[in-house]
Amino acid sequence: MSVLAGLSQDLSSAVEMVGRSVVAINARRRIPSSGILWRPGVVVSASHTISRDEDIGVTLASGRTAGATLAGRDPTTDLAVLRLEDAAVPPVERGDDTDLQVGRLVLALGRPGPGITASLGIISAVGGEWRTWQGGRVERFVRLDLAIYDGFSGGPLVEAGGKVLGLNTSGLSRAMALALPASTVDRVTDQLLTSGRVRRGYLGLAVQPVQLPEPLRLGLVVVKLEPGGPAEQAGLLLGDILTALDGQELADPADILAALGTERVDKPIEVQLLRGGAPKTIAITVGERPTRRGR
Repeated sequence: MSVLAGLSQDLSSAVEMVGRSVVAINARRRIPSSGILWRPGVVVSASHTISRDEDIGVTLASGRTAGATLAGRDPTTDLAVLRLEDAAVPPVERGDDTDLQVGRLVLALGRPGPGITASLGIISAVGGEWRTWQGGRVERFVRLDLAIYDGFSGGPLVEAGGKVLGLNTSGLSRAMALALPASTVDRVTDQLLTSGRVRRGYLGLAVQPVQLPEPLRLGLVVVKLEPGGPAEQAGLLLGDILTALDGQELADPADILAALGTERVDKPIEVQLLRGGAPKTIAITVGERPTRRGR
């Protein structure tokens, strides 16, 4: 009983400590969404919970309301960053990706109003780097087994010692509760604070896997070209079969997304392809993916 009582006290203390840095964001209809004081004067939240870019108010744990401005959002990782006008609120203490362990007891906190809410569960799965359905890169796959209450998205994932391991979201999967690890939140926050957006490579084409004549080899056939897009301008044609980018073989459309990171924008990339059965190489200058407002 003493062990359980000690654990209960630790969890309660973690909620109290981290809860001071969890805020309610008034930027949508109905209930507010949750946010985390990630850095001094900087709040992070789930992009899909913030419905407007202006006239944003933030309710602090003390009950006071402060103004905030949207620094930027990245719908592909479901992350939004706000600059808080009241910088006196302390930021959370963060853990790192090594603290993400299957079976670890964790809390999901939210503030969908003046009071804090908490849900207790475990980390049910941890994997490597993955791509969201919109193409965003996330350093670790983190699935949670816990109850989802109002304000879950945008709130922190907290271990029993009070360290924040990431940001919770239901916006990247309809079937499960996920968390963005602290490393992803840090990386995307840096980019949004610097430029207001995350630049991602764009070729302007749609492809489907196709079996090549060679045994056990796949390619990607071009089924659509964006008018005026980088691929069309470089001379790609419908029906071309892409086999490699800069020498890296292609077998799945996700392989193209993986090759088009921020650093590739405005730079040439060599595409190896088959046209009418004959091999060909074309250089495409990678464009920046157009911004599409996601909710």
